[in-house]
Amino acid sequence: MCWHRPEVSLFCRPGSFYSGAMNLFPALPAALALLLTAAPADEAKIKPARVIHLDAGQTSKILNSPDKKKRPIIIDIRTLGEFKAGHLQGAVHIDFLAESFSTKIGKLNRNTSYLVHCQSGGRSSNSLALWKTLGFEKIYHLDGGLLAWKKAGLPIVK
Repeated sequence: MCWHRPEVSLFCRPGSFYSGAMNLFPALPAALALLLTAAPADEAKIKPARVIHLDAGQTSKILNSPDKKKRPIIIDIRTLGEFKAGHLQGAVHIDFLAESFSTKIGKLNRNTSYLVHCQSGGRSSNSLALWKTLGFEKIYHLDGGLLAWKKAGLPIVK
């Protein structure tokens, strides 16, 4: 029974959305607990990516490792215009702002190491959640992006 005037209250009108929603309120904690503890079987098998943050100097060392098998594939996630203006040698371009970004990342081999970067580190930092969710084994992140690379005096190609 309403303690105020039911004729002016959305919560007390029989059949209103709010009156029905209020009847569901006691079940919400149990439903939320069930949703938080239940994970799909496929999701339980995915191991999140190990992300290693590197500065420009550390990145240069890894990219110039004598053991070519230890070198990650470079993924430049800037726009095409930024990429054409200059990029790391051997970089693969996948535009973070493109609708196809997650699809293209999803097609990559999850057992391969990747170095991801953008212009200043913002977009690539935001992309790390996707890499983790998709279960990539090892992701290197160039902190500070291409700007940090250039500031360290390291080479780019056009």
